[in-house]
Formats: sequence, structure tokens, C-alpha cells
Amino acid sequence: MIRILICDDQQIVCEGLSKILGSDPGITVVGVAHDGVEALSLIPTTRPDLVLMDLKMPLMNGIVATRQIREKYPHIHVLVLTTYDDDEWLFDALRSGAAGYLLKDTPPAGLIAAIQGTVEGKTFLDPNIAGKLIGDYTTRPTARPRPTHFQFSEREQAVLNLLAQGLSNVDIAKQLYLTEGTVRNYTSDIFKKLGVSDRTQAAVAAIRYGLVDIDEK
Repeated sequence: MIRILICDDQQIVCEGLSKILGSDPGITVVGVAHDGVEALSLIPTTRPDLVLMDLKMPLMNGIVATRQIREKYPHIHVLVLTTYDDDEWLFDALRSGAAGYLLKDTPPAGLIAAIQGTVEGKTFLDPNIAGKLIGDYTTRPTARPRPTHFQFSEREQAVLNLLAQGLSNVDIAKQLYLTEGTVRNYTSDIFKKLGVSDRTQAAVAAIRYGLVDIDEK
């Protein structure tokens, strides 16, 4: 059972999300918060596996809340669900440790799949958001030239390609005929070389710097 804490300042949104998520037998909503401060106060008693986080809220916005949750409770996933697709919100959320970024027009089935996948270690970005990441690199190549100091082995590059597509360690292991432990070792080395701390940041860095071909299957 996946335990979800909803954090959104709009009551009607919280009620709608609770109803949608409550329809799935594998998900239970353990709490509802209306700002980042309340979300942080509820975590010790509700013990969520994932926080579904809005961004623009009073008292403490979702960016600050995500950062504090990831610092204090690194085992808890934060999945952003917002109406804002501005670059500033997007990159700040990912830098703060959000495991994914979805817009509120995501269909219910897609939201549930994203929650399940995020808990399994996959990365979920709204298609429009992924386009922004790619476009940011493509349209401003001089602002972010491809680094020359990243040296990946052939196997590390293969793992990075699949990681950037949002695959979990289990899925990567199956595709590359490796053990899950071996994939974990490769991803750890990749994180160190990229100077990042999690899968989402690695995927973002790989896309923005042109280190992977996301169309590669």
C-alpha cells in the first residue's frame, strides 16, 4: 500500500485528488496539508511514502517544502503536481529534489501510474516539461556547452540512456542483462561524475547537456 500525503492550498483540489487516489486499492491518502509548513508537521505522524506537492502556496511554498522534506526524510518521494510550467518553477523544483513534475491536467490514470512508478524509482516528467528541458538545451547551446570532463564507460552510458528515459533500476537491469545491484553501482558512479544526488537530477543533467539521446530505445 502506497501512503500519500497531499499538499495543496486549494480545498477543492485536495478533495478531488483524495477521491481519485482513493479509488485505487493500492493507494491510501494518509493526510492533507494546505502549505509546506503543515506538510512538514504531518509527516512524523502520517509517515507517507510520497508527498504530492503543489508549488505556489502560502507560508511555505512547494520548492522550500520539497527541499526540507528531502533533507529531513530522504526516503520520502516528492512528486510535484502543479499548474505552473514556468522554467523557474520547474528547475527550482528539480534542484530541490522533486522526483518528478506533473501538471494538473494529467489524467487520473496517468497520475496514479506516476505515483506508482515514482515509488518504484522511476522518473516522471510531463511531456511538455520534458520538452522544455530539451528546448532549453537546444535553443541555448552556448549557455550550456556540452561538458568535456564527463567520461562514461560504454556500460555507464547505456545505463544513463535508460535512466534518462525514466526507467527504474529493475527495468534497466532487465534490458542490459545485469543484476539490480550492479545497476545501483553504475548509477552511483554516474551520480558522482555528474555531481548530482538523485535520478531526476541525473536525467535532467543528461538531457540538458546533450549526454543522451532520449529518442533512443
